[in-house]
Amino acid sequence: MPVSKNRDLHGNVPDKAKVALILIDVINGLEFPDGDQLARHALPMARRLATLKERARQAGIPAVYVNDNFGKWQSDLTRLLEHTLGTETRGRPMVELLRPDDDDYFVLKPKHSGFFSTTLDILVEYLEVKTLILTGVAGNICVLFTAQDAFLRDLHLVVPSDCVASNDEETNRFALDHMHKVLKADVRPSDQLDLEELKGRGKRDE
Repeated sequence: MPVSKNRDLHGNVPDKAKVALILIDVINGLEFPDGDQLARHALPMARRLATLKERARQAGIPAVYVNDNFGKWQSDLTRLLEHTLGTETRGRPMVELLRPDDDDYFVLKPKHSGFFSTTLDILVEYLEVKTLILTGVAGNICVLFTAQDAFLRDLHLVVPSDCVASNDEETNRFALDHMHKVLKADVRPSDQLDLEELKGRGKRDE
């Protein structure tokens, strides 16, 4: 079903969305120590995430890119895309698959959690989101830190096991196991998720 639009915001923003797809640090050149290890797992993950994002779009679920500023406080989405797509970085194939669409949201973060000193709280509240589908890299760092902060906000968590990547499979499994057991996250693979069912859920305490 199409996303409902808010005319006061030039028709680009959903009025309400109980579920949001969060893509963490996928606009990323992976140009850092051990980035080659992460890249080997990130590209297969990105293919599956691209499919999930299209399913979410068809279900009226907005996509929110929550991306590191890599210590560059003058960065924005345009500059990050120019850097990762304009040069032969390790992460370029991932970025090509997951390039944001014009109606996607973008939140720049300075630290590991997508909630720390960002506008994500305001956006989640505005959209009246109850469930976050967390995806991206790295599963054991920024995805995990964001999940922990979302849990503290009583949001229902979905972390599709095939749509997060870490430097190695063991580390990724450990992070997913922690999110499942401690943060009560649904970690089923993306092709097993019923997006319409997720849209009917409330917060964990409702």
